[in-house]
Amino acid sequence: MSPRYHQILGITFFAGTAQEAIAHICASGGFLVAPSGTCFGRLRDDEPYRRAMVAADLAIADSGLMVLMWRMLRREKIRRVSGLKYLGQLLAKLKGEGTPEIFWVLPSESAREKLLDWARRETFPVTIGNCYLAPRYGLEIEDRHLLTLLDQRRPAHVLVAIGSGPQEKLAHYIIERLSYRPGVHCIGAALGFITGDQITIPDWADRLYLGWFLRLLRQPRVFIPRLARGFELPWLIWKYGENLPPMRQGGAPPVDSMPGAS
Repeated sequence: MSPRYHQILGITFFAGTAQEAIAHICASGGFLVAPSGTCFGRLRDDEPYRRAMVAADLAIADSGLMVLMWRMLRREKIRRVSGLKYLGQLLAKLKGEGTPEIFWVLPSESAREKLLDWARRETFPVTIGNCYLAPRYGLEIEDRHLLTLLDQRRPAHVLVAIGSGPQEKLAHYIIERLSYRPGVHCIGAALGFITGDQITIPDWADRLYLGWFLRLLRQPRVFIPRLARGFELPWLIWKYGENLPPMRQGGAPPVDSMPGAS
């Protein structure tokens, strides 16, 4: 039988399909993460991020680089489930079921406008009252205003699209403190790909692990420094394998770990 989970750099990755991951979170709640290849270096620099990733209820293998490196270096095949594919199937499922209440945590006014425009085109019920513009979070995250809103509204799902780093820490923060257990989906830039707030990623490019390349062509000044962090991933996999890498002495959080940076 195929394994149900893969342990990679201390993170437990789900080995099933996007539909199975969605069913799991919808049934049990908790928070899902989908780290990209440039995120794993943060495990050595950012202690709150490290805690959040280890505590995640479900992780999906969004990173094509991680999947390829694990197969080459550890001789084990992993099913890749992109964050874009996951989000597309999640939205289709929620819309088909009558759409339980969704709360959207967004990085900017522009992202909110793009979401509302998309919702009107797709007849997907989104209200401005269920859109929350995240503040600029620091290393440790605390947002009591968001907790109050969620406890008052009690949405079944919280979609967090503020960028890798802050979004995982925020999801961990709210799941630990809410009086109930929604499904919290850390989807990063995937929402922007769908609404038009980010460059469109065609299905063929997503399947061929080329989404990063299209984003690089669109915003080279943003993504060249970020991709440089991805070069650390093969070494981390080779040296630590299934184990969580140790913290780097005197490390500092990466500069791109801010809202909208996924």
